Amino acid sequence: MKIKAVVQNNVVSVKMLIPHPMETGRRKDQSGALVPEHFITEVTATCGADTVFHAELGPGVSKDPYLSFQFTGAKVGDKLKVSWVDNKGGTETAEEAITAM
Repeated sequence: MKIKAVVQNNVVSVKMLIPHPMETGRRKDQSGALVPEHFITEVTATCGADTVFHAELGPGVSKDPYLSFQFTGAKVGDKLKVSWVDNKGGTETAEEAITAM
């Protein structure tokens, strides 16, 4: 997972790219069999003890989703922790320090 968190004028802008196949369960492979569904269901970002972003995703989101959001109340050096969960129980967590613009 790639995360970039930058603060400017007390507003933190976050951009993230999540590598994931995001299969809908409707696509067929070369032999004509359906590819099983496999997609991210939740993404959560926390800074300190506060949840600053939460999204519930589904099969309609494209492969390798790109998400961005903004929040206030953090400073340079604070840690942003991003986690996701998929419909098969897979998870990933990444942490990034907030930098100055």
